[in-house]
Amino acid sequence: MKSVKHLFIMNPKAGKYNHANEIIPIVKRCMSGRNEFYKTVLTEYPMHVSQLVQEYAVDGSPLRVYVCGGDGTLNEAAQGAAGLDHVALTHFPCGTGNDFIKIFGQDTSRFFSLDELVDGEIKQINLIECCGRYGINICSVGFDARISADVSRFKHIPFIHGKGSYNLSVIYNLFQGLHHPYKVLLDGKTYDGRYTMLVACNGRFYGGGFNPAPHAIPDDGLIDFLLAGPVTPFTVARVIKKYQNGQYADLPNYITWIRGQNLFIECDKNMPVNIDGETIFTNKINFSISDKKLNFIVPKGAIWSQNTADRPPVLNSSNESL
Repeated sequence: MKSVKHLFIMNPKAGKYNHANEIIPIVKRCMSGRNEFYKTVLTEYPMHVSQLVQEYAVDGSPLRVYVCGGDGTLNEAAQGAAGLDHVALTHFPCGTGNDFIKIFGQDTSRFFSLDELVDGEIKQINLIECCGRYGINICSVGFDARISADVSRFKHIPFIHGKGSYNLSVIYNLFQGLHHPYKVLLDGKTYDGRYTMLVACNGRFYGGGFNPAPHAIPDDGLIDFLLAGPVTPFTVARVIKKYQNGQYADLPNYITWIRGQNLFIECDKNMPVNIDGETIFTNKINFSISDKKLNFIVPKGAIWSQNTADRPPVLNSSNESL
């Protein structure tokens, strides 16, 4: 049997500063006395993480990958590890959001211990397939994805930083229109109409503070879809506040919650699509449960809440269209 390899990948651009000088001594201490191969590597360019995972996985040895970065770095690692039975990865959080692991509730703090992760156990989770890529957490198209995509255009304005660029992006997109027409096909049923957002949730948290899908479970073979209908400038604040806190049941006239496996969306022009915080542009979007799974390392005994109370039924032929 081949021995386990450990790969610690650090993104120097994740978070507010380069954490490598802090992490490398922790790795050395953690791996001291273990008779197993390990390597620390810094990323150098976009999608380098995916390449590194595949490079170290090529010999077929069991490989455990520790993503020392943010949610974007974790997403890149998933592109390389998807469907590989001998590869497992985890998140040692160094980013600003670190949203996916928040699903573990009180156990989330344990992910900040490399010792707990090195000795951790493996859970197999679903992946959302989207336009040839994979999402671990939350994917979306619409108002939220547009805001995220446009933040970068305002970062370069003098004296505008962080929250300021986000606020400018919100204002800009308010003037661009809150909702747009989409052709929507969800598990074979048509839901065409105008939408503010269309969201696919494998996890529960995104955007640093939004918890739109508090009942999503990442290993149940289903995606929690949220279809947010048109809102006005007078209702947007109230709806977004409820959406942020996962209180869509209070907004039956605005948000429809459906569990399913395949959502196909078509729009009249290329739109930004959010995939775990990364952005692509296309006018044809699919959010589907992938046949490929991801082995995810968690501290021993760490669990996400299995609360399924008040979950809607899985979409089937008896459901009515919007």
